[in-house]
Amino acid sequence: MSRILLADDSPQALRLGEQILSAQGLEVVSVTDGAVAMRRLSDVNPDLFITDIYLPTKNGFELARFMKAEPSFRDVPIIFAAAPADTFDEQDARNAGADAILRKPFEASSLLDAVQTLIEKRAQSRRNSAGVAGHALDRATIRAAVTLALDSAMPTLIEELTERVILALSHR
Repeated sequence: MSRILLADDSPQALRLGEQILSAQGLEVVSVTDGAVAMRRLSDVNPDLFITDIYLPTKNGFELARFMKAEPSFRDVPIIFAAAPADTFDEQDARNAGADAILRKPFEASSLLDAVQTLIEKRAQSRRNSAGVAGHALDRATIRAAVTLALDSAMPTLIEELTERVILALSHR
């Protein structure tokens, strides 16, 4: 089950987000303040973070920059939620680390599409990283493969080198 940290100071937005996400079997942890969201990141260890752009104490931009600079949260996708009246530059939001931007009130299908896409993308990225890291760290397997390749190529290499040495010596 995927875990989502939802940060919004609007009780209505929190309730709506919780209802939409929980109905899909997602675990939702809600907070109403940016500083609290920052503190809860470690114990919640979210698969996705949804934050209001303008929260008390720490805004969405600050939270996103913090997460992207922190190795343990760098790959957690971030959705910025903005009220209809909120003015901000979408490029600034993306530069801060937003993977998606949604307007409130949440339309269920838009929220779920964004959440599903980002959670799947993160899972695929983790699988790819695990595969690469697993091969890179398995020195014994790599050494065995190299040894087998050299063993099978050795007779051909010896024959080729012998021919080249004979050819070189005969041209003297």
